[in-house]
Amino acid sequence: MTKPGIPNNYALSTSCYGSRLKSIQDQAFGAIAMGFRKLELGLSDKPVLLHGFEDIHRETGMTVNSIVCGCLNPRAENMAGTKLGSTNEDERERAIISVRRHARLAEQYACPVVILRGVAIEDDALVREGAELHARLVAEGSEETVLAAIDEFVTRTNQVGQKQLEHLCRSIHTIAGEFPDLAFVLEPGMHFTDLLSFQAMGLVLDDLSRHNIRYWHDTGAVHLRQVAGLPGQGQWLDAFSSRLVGVHLQDATGTRTELPPGLGEVDFKLVQEYLPANADKVVEIDSRHGRTEILSAAQFLVDRGF
Repeated sequence: MTKPGIPNNYALSTSCYGSRLKSIQDQAFGAIAMGFRKLELGLSDKPVLLHGFEDIHRETGMTVNSIVCGCLNPRAENMAGTKLGSTNEDERERAIISVRRHARLAEQYACPVVILRGVAIEDDALVREGAELHARLVAEGSEETVLAAIDEFVTRTNQVGQKQLEHLCRSIHTIAGEFPDLAFVLEPGMHFTDLLSFQAMGLVLDDLSRHNIRYWHDTGAVHLRQVAGLPGQGQWLDAFSSRLVGVHLQDATGTRTELPPGLGEVDFKLVQEYLPANADKVVEIDSRHGRTEILSAAQFLVDRGF
């Protein structure tokens, strides 16, 4: 399945390329040469030109199945989409405008899914405290006192962030009403300092259920939370699998993410057991890994029943 030129069942995130390929045509043909027939427009430090994909689709059948909000702009710590819950009206409006741009691109490419990743906390004291706790976790490991402090921090963050979550729901309500044919999906941010915690994700999905807002899983992000003593892969997937649209497949350790599957600590057998059969499966690894690692990652996933 993963030999060059033989189609496989995964999508490849364009974030895997970094700055190696300069156009969407080059990225698409690079993916095809590795056996992929589906792309995700992912985050990049330097987004490529997107002209000409329609020709590639006609020639090869390559499709774009998902778009990560932020892919039209250089990657930043707090992408515009993470500001949908901002308490600052101007910030919030800019975020809504940015999501609209990505939604129009999705319509242009006949892409059914727009991924909204994470919500940035806007309390400076909590941001500093979260960074300090993350540094302690890296330095001290999963010590009981560190995990207890992180758990208390997340509980307090959920309480402080209620107003932001309300703004987030209103923003998504507005956007989903404007683009009823698109599926907007929520993905947790990379660290426990993100406002979309396990508890917050459930509340937001319940609040937006009338718009059919769905869930997108990230094996790397959830692993980092699990290492921090928070709910892990099985709990997230058990709670949200009925609303799950897709998954970013990447490996992780206690301090690193976006590793090729098979080179970290993620229990992919467990993920496979919970994952709905019709979920979109996207390989998303750091761009420092090349073609060989991408093909090996796909083979690793195939061998485990994905």
